[in-house]
Amino acid sequence: MSEPWVSVEELSRHLGAGKDRIYRWIEPRAVPAHRVGRLSKFKTDESDEWVRRGGAGDRNPSKRADDDAR
Repeated sequence: MSEPWVSVEELSRHLGAGKDRIYRWIEPRAVPAHRVGRLSKFKTDESDEWVRRGGAGDRNPSKRADDDAR
């Protein structure tokens, strides 16, 4: 059986990251996302591999500080 597609909310819970952060990762096509109509869907194994390769690394520390202050 193939892995199910997950939503932004489900990926957020899976990765332990906020939904806003997931959306920011989608915009530059950083996180592996697939468009289904107007929705972004994900395969958790693809997202896990992206994280392991360092894709979720903090490239802009000042931006992260702003996020954490909220």
